[in-house]
Amino acid sequence: MSQIPETSDIVLIGAGIMSATLGTVLKELEPSLSVTMFETLHDCGQESSQAWNNAGTGHAANCELNYTPQRPDGSADISKALEVNTEFDISRQLWAHLVGKGAIPDPRAFLHPCPHMSFVWGDDNVAFLRQRHREMAAHHCYHGMEFSEDPAQIAAWAPLIIEGREPGQPIAATRIISGADVDYGALTHLLVKQLQAQSGVSVHYKHRVVALARDDGRWLVTVENVATHERTTTSTRFVFAGAGGGSLDILQKSGIPEGNGYAGFPVSGIWLRCDVDEISARHHAKVYGKAAHGSPPMSVPHLDTRIIGGKRSLLFGPYAGFSSKFLKHGSYADLLRSIEPGNLLPMLAVARDDWQLSEYLIGQVLQTSEHQFAALQGFFPKAQREDWQRAVAGQRVQIIKPDPQHTGVLEFGTELVASADKSFVALLGASPGASTAAFIAMEVLQKCFDDRLTPNGWLGRLKQMIPTYGIDLKKDADACRDSRAKTAKVLQLDFV
Repeated sequence: MSQIPETSDIVLIGAGIMSATLGTVLKELEPSLSVTMFETLHDCGQESSQAWNNAGTGHAANCELNYTPQRPDGSADISKALEVNTEFDISRQLWAHLVGKGAIPDPRAFLHPCPHMSFVWGDDNVAFLRQRHREMAAHHCYHGMEFSEDPAQIAAWAPLIIEGREPGQPIAATRIISGADVDYGALTHLLVKQLQAQSGVSVHYKHRVVALARDDGRWLVTVENVATHERTTTSTRFVFAGAGGGSLDILQKSGIPEGNGYAGFPVSGIWLRCDVDEISARHHAKVYGKAAHGSPPMSVPHLDTRIIGGKRSLLFGPYAGFSSKFLKHGSYADLLRSIEPGNLLPMLAVARDDWQLSEYLIGQVLQTSEHQFAALQGFFPKAQREDWQRAVAGQRVQIIKPDPQHTGVLEFGTELVASADKSFVALLGASPGASTAAFIAMEVLQKCFDDRLTPNGWLGRLKQMIPTYGIDLKKDADACRDSRAKTAKVLQLDFV
């Protein structure tokens, strides 16, 4: 292992997809930057980035119904879906740039074409999906989205969800073939590997950040070797906390006033997983349904094709649950340790106001294996119990943020919390997370490096990486289509 440097331009805390992406972007913009990455575990991409700890949807908001809530008049609000949809374009452009220059040799090492589908049953749900498709298909971002209420057509798209289903049941599905299955664990390894090959980059595993302190305009980052307990300090001018559920602890250690009042609410998950080749070979899609009332976004049920390490499998879930851990490899004391005088009231306010979430999680925890398997059979009527095994998904920590009106509010999604002097930023939250890592990196640049985003600074290089930077793809149909055609060719994805 390389020696920990005394000074570094950039310190990245956590070796997941977020830090790997931001480090890659910064080194592309300024190759002379020195970058140091610290990770508590033995390797990169072992928490939420690890392939079996997430759905690998490549969230493009094609199929996730929680991004298109139903308005009181029955119409669908697609504004959030459009935001996430075009944020994923930023990831595609960054990946295509790295493949084009040879930094990632083969996109198939982490990315495979996979149609994205929404599937519902029941008259009200069918009516909603029909209206949702009408609104989405009219927008250029969803060009090529198909809709059907015909069981034969839906069976041609995804036979397992139709076979054995009650005849005459009202059903409907949408499909868009330009979706993908993304192995974010493999991608994280590829990004970290190409970073380590560059001068000025050092990655240090089994090192936990134990202290952060200001020092004359810089940060002193103290880390502890988890095996020897030896402590070392690195001085840096910029810190990024991209440690998933561990970012809240880093934010609290920083002591920046912008972080006062923030707290976290952990949500765990369970998958059902099928590795039987004869079954997985017959399902080539990511099929999302409607979430239960009061459930968090990560709990939207879906039956997914997964391709991990060259092996094709199926995944169903997740079944949400509660654990006081903030990381899968964390401590049951994480939640208790996160409580401070400043965030106690926001946490109590969320407990008071978000009773539906608590009720939902209690119900999930109390579910029997029979209940869980019955949920799978709602999607896959002929599923056999012996073909499926339980697997623990990654931990997600939802944001509890201070709110002047309600004292505290529970937010789903991600948020960057930056210091006023732009020297520190922490990424909090969960879904869509990994899929929008490149977009989040752009947000970090705008928050903390805006003085470099000039024609004489980084702007030219940034537009080489992200050709549509500064263009609103939600509004510019030609730029959107051109970008997707080019990235699909490089990344070997389908394009319509």
